[in-house]
Amino acid sequence: MAVIPQSIIQQAIGWRREFHAHPEIGLQEYQTASKIRELLLSFGLEVHSGIAGTGIVATLRNGDGPAIGLRADMDALPIAEANQFDYRSVNPGTMHACGHDGHTAILLGAAHYLSLTRRFHGTVHFIFQPAEENAGGGRLMVQDGLFSRFQMQEVYALHNWPGLPLGEVVVSSGAMMASQDNFAITLTGKGCHAAMPEKGADPLVAGAQLIMALQTLVSRRLSPLEQVAISLTQIHAGEAINVIPDTLQLSGTLRCLSNETRKTCWRLLEEYVASVPVAYGVSGAVRWEYGYPVTRNHAAQAERLRDAAEHTAGISRVDGTHPPSMAAEDFAYLLEACPGAYCWLGADGATPSASLHNACYDFNDDLIAPGIGIWASLVERSLK
Repeated sequence: MAVIPQSIIQQAIGWRREFHAHPEIGLQEYQTASKIRELLLSFGLEVHSGIAGTGIVATLRNGDGPAIGLRADMDALPIAEANQFDYRSVNPGTMHACGHDGHTAILLGAAHYLSLTRRFHGTVHFIFQPAEENAGGGRLMVQDGLFSRFQMQEVYALHNWPGLPLGEVVVSSGAMMASQDNFAITLTGKGCHAAMPEKGADPLVAGAQLIMALQTLVSRRLSPLEQVAISLTQIHAGEAINVIPDTLQLSGTLRCLSNETRKTCWRLLEEYVASVPVAYGVSGAVRWEYGYPVTRNHAAQAERLRDAAEHTAGISRVDGTHPPSMAAEDFAYLLEACPGAYCWLGADGATPSASLHNACYDFNDDLIAPGIGIWASLVERSLK
């Protein structure tokens, strides 16, 4: 079992708080990337910058053997921070509300520890990824040659998880996180005076029927065993109270835990949009913004990550059967390109953590030591 020196843990906490105070939005992580590069070079690693813009890959080699990748996301969110502690964000309207500051510090701590101890045979690639939040930095890194330029047999990531107790790790085989797609529906009718509805074709009535019909897509067109969420979240129509408008705009999101179900939902939603409004003399069209695929762990790598967590100081429970989340994660792109696994690290201490993407959220620094320990254990046990 790896014993992480207190000096490295305290350094990592300091780095984490520095990153928290200076958050940067996806693909703009210039200051963050510069600090990461500076630290990695000081550890004696081989450092490659500018991957997918601001991404970094650092390589540590120690003899012959396989190669694995460890990934941390490093971008922040466009949220005005409500916290008042000393290291709160100095960048207005931007904060680390998802813990990427902590994930980055954990990976830096692991790189420092492994560069000193080198109790493994093979190669470790430390992947610092930009733009996990919405911009798909994982996809951009894959497209920019992450796996062709840096040969690795497996890739891993972790995420802090409010709602789980400190010391608990969740890593399941199969789906961990849902796919995520956004859609925008336009219903086109014929505007008219609100007192003479027979002279027009009302897109609002058609829209109301479509909203309700889409709820039956999940309950009647898919198996009850499928896990799908279709949420209509925006509706815009009209300018005057006495006018039936020409058009109505609906927007929403689709989440699935199977990529095959995801494709079925694309088809069915388009069928509903095309057919339901017809009875009201209205036409419908849908525009998709295809997002992240399902984050699906590979079985062998999930078992390897569970084993590493079970042999990490500070980890009291490893759960391999926890239900997946309907939230999305762009590590999915890396798992589509390379075998690997992703885990959640419980974040709730004596006081429960604020939720992710909340203006009062702060990463729990008590996760730093077990987080570094998981990566050290994984490397030392996988690359014996």
